[in-house]
Amino acid sequence: MQSNLVETLIGTLVVAVAAVFLFYGYTTSGMRSAAGYRVDAAFSSVDGLATGADVRLSGIKIGTVVRQSLDPETYQAVVTLDIAPSVKLPDDSSAKITSEGLLGGSYISVTPGGSEELLADGGEIMFTQGSVDLMSLIGQAVFSASDSGSGEK
Repeated sequence: MQSNLVETLIGTLVVAVAAVFLFYGYTTSGMRSAAGYRVDAAFSSVDGLATGADVRLSGIKIGTVVRQSLDPETYQAVVTLDIAPSVKLPDDSSAKITSEGLLGGSYISVTPGGSEELLADGGEIMFTQGSVDLMSLIGQAVFSASDSGSGEK
């Protein structure tokens, strides 16, 4: 009887510690739904960009990627962004997909424009730059270096 009580207490303690870790992870990850406004941006390529990725302005997280879809008419990737309500973006702002580094993930970097008009809920960022395929750039650099090196004899 004594060992059943000890096992029950240890099991309860393990479950409580797991619940604390889950709560901490949920609150610090930024995955909570924000009550911001949504804007769309069309990109030619969104390689490496995941739903839930950050939207940053000057390196500060201001939103999240909430959806990605394909426009059947233009064949561009349409990305829906949830922007924090405290951040008001001019309607001539630009967005580009940027990588955190060689092993890091991708995020959207927003550069504010100079317009007096602001993006509203359901608006669209018109000036975009898609992701850059890093492997093709490395391949081009390797092959161009080997081509230029072979002709200099």
